[in-house]
Amino acid sequence: MINLTLKNGKVIGAEPGLSIYEITGKISERLQRDALAANVNGTLTDLRTILNDDCTLEILTFEDEGGRWTFRHTAAHLLAQAVQNLYPSTKLAIGPAIENGFYYDFDFEKPLSLDELPAIEAEMKRLAKLGMKPTCRSLSRAEALEFYKDDPYKHELISELPENETITFYDQDTFTDLCAGPHVMDTRVIKALKLTSIAGAYWRGSEKNKMLTRVYGTAFAKQADLDAHIELIEEAKRRDHRKLGRELNLFVMMEEGQGFPFWLPNGLTLQNVVLDFWREAHRKAGYLEISTPLMLDKSLWETSGHADNYEMYSTKIEDKEYFIKPMNCPGGILVYKQDLHSYKEFPLRIAELGIVHRPEKSGTLHGLMRVRTITQDDAHIYLMPEQIKDEIKNIINLVDEIYSTFGFAYELELSTRPENSIGSDEAWEMATTALHETLLELNRPFIINEGDGAFYGPKIDFHLLDSLGRRWQTATIQLDFNLPERFGLEYVAADGTKQQPVMIHRTVYGSLQRFIGILIEHYAGQFPLWLSPVQAIVLPISDKFTTYAQSVENWLQSEGFRVEIDRRQEKIGFKIREAHNKRIPYIFVVGEQEEAAGTVSVRSRNGGDEGSKSLTEIIERMQYEVRDRK
Repeated sequence: MINLTLKNGKVIGAEPGLSIYEITGKISERLQRDALAANVNGTLTDLRTILNDDCTLEILTFEDEGGRWTFRHTAAHLLAQAVQNLYPSTKLAIGPAIENGFYYDFDFEKPLSLDELPAIEAEMKRLAKLGMKPTCRSLSRAEALEFYKDDPYKHELISELPENETITFYDQDTFTDLCAGPHVMDTRVIKALKLTSIAGAYWRGSEKNKMLTRVYGTAFAKQADLDAHIELIEEAKRRDHRKLGRELNLFVMMEEGQGFPFWLPNGLTLQNVVLDFWREAHRKAGYLEISTPLMLDKSLWETSGHADNYEMYSTKIEDKEYFIKPMNCPGGILVYKQDLHSYKEFPLRIAELGIVHRPEKSGTLHGLMRVRTITQDDAHIYLMPEQIKDEIKNIINLVDEIYSTFGFAYELELSTRPENSIGSDEAWEMATTALHETLLELNRPFIINEGDGAFYGPKIDFHLLDSLGRRWQTATIQLDFNLPERFGLEYVAADGTKQQPVMIHRTVYGSLQRFIGILIEHYAGQFPLWLSPVQAIVLPISDKFTTYAQSVENWLQSEGFRVEIDRRQEKIGFKIREAHNKRIPYIFVVGEQEEAAGTVSVRSRNGGDEGSKSLTEIIERMQYEVRDRK
């Protein structure tokens, strides 16, 4: 990105009336070749824009977010043009650029199959090579509605715009699409593209509307970058937690319980290890753990504001309406209100591994990543205003400790007041300032996400990065001046008066189910020893050595390890391959020599075939790995 400031309409010899594209040519031929879009006074725009007034100008290439977005937006138009060329009766819906690619939603007369994507992709490449130059033109709202009188989707979008709105279109050769832009100067820059998948998508995200076909694709400035991205997609498929969940006997999703995971023994073991670690870290950090009911009276959710801001499951008991909780906060608040607390108890840290339910749409469900029941590792911290910054720092340190153990780096995002919110301007200003200043004091890089806070307060979100570089929103810190007021929370201050506490809502894992899904993909199912549901397996060469194998298992179990014996009548080579496929860290083969010497033949994930080892030596090594969570 190159930053320029135009004064009196001039930059590097450029006169007023030049397009941004012409200005890039005056800087260098290379910049003109690489430039894709620009920010003019902070607004993303076409390179074909004419500049006459003083402004700040940022030239964007594929290395910049705005440049990539523009590049892939044009690729989405190429997709729509290719589909209309091959399937002329198809209706077009919307087609935005997204992170790492783009998509377009279509209404096909006949269902589209994956086998048809290569032909559409070939047509896109042919069109790109034509060197089409997307150009913008405007129509009045009435003219635009007439233009799209036979296209229900575009017609609907236009009809919702203000009466006096000028509608813009972009033309590529004979293809026209409703669009605000921007687009690249020439389609020939889009050389490396790939259509990746198709999915169903309801028009405007509502199940009341027709199901459309969404075609996904991606595009890069260089073929090598596209190849690397495709390999990343393939690796992600190999790591898909739904696939590994079945293979490693962790969990299953069943038709009889859509959105509700069934945990198998190995999966429940993994879940319990993750929770034991959570409890250990929280005990050390001074948290008290509680548990509150799954269902609570409707009036409680009306007081909290959740009834107006969340969809919830409900039921009736003796003609009284109850909501199944989508959040733990109100139940935790009721626990706080059981006693009159003193400032001497603050910060009062109360944690809950609460099971909550949310009626997610069936089309959004995705393995463990999007479910209808989650275990939320909430904590609600009650404190005085002057304790806010120190407590936020404590929470971030706790997240550091837990995430670093799993090998996760993370990025921070500060989200501010949304349109749909409760509370006074003063409370929101105080809470947002406290979070912002704390991050500045910590000298942590962060971005500001305007308008994406919780309805009751601003928040800091943690986006962890997995081993494939993907970002996942997990932990959160939400500062709340509003619910304590709504519920009349009090504490006894140092001067003996009753004051209202500040409340922090926070999670570390977020959704336990989703976090475990992330772990499965992060490790590709090859969990470190401390996390592995089965840490070792003993393989007797034949039935004659089952008794010795049992003694090995008993010894390892007495030391606290999770061990199994494979008693099947199979060849040892087959057993070893199966144990490898199950990602078991240690494989111990026992036969005549091992029984005579009181040893095991060791095959480990990291060391391969290590030969004969004494159990004492192996146990010491495994204890070290578990103790240090290696």
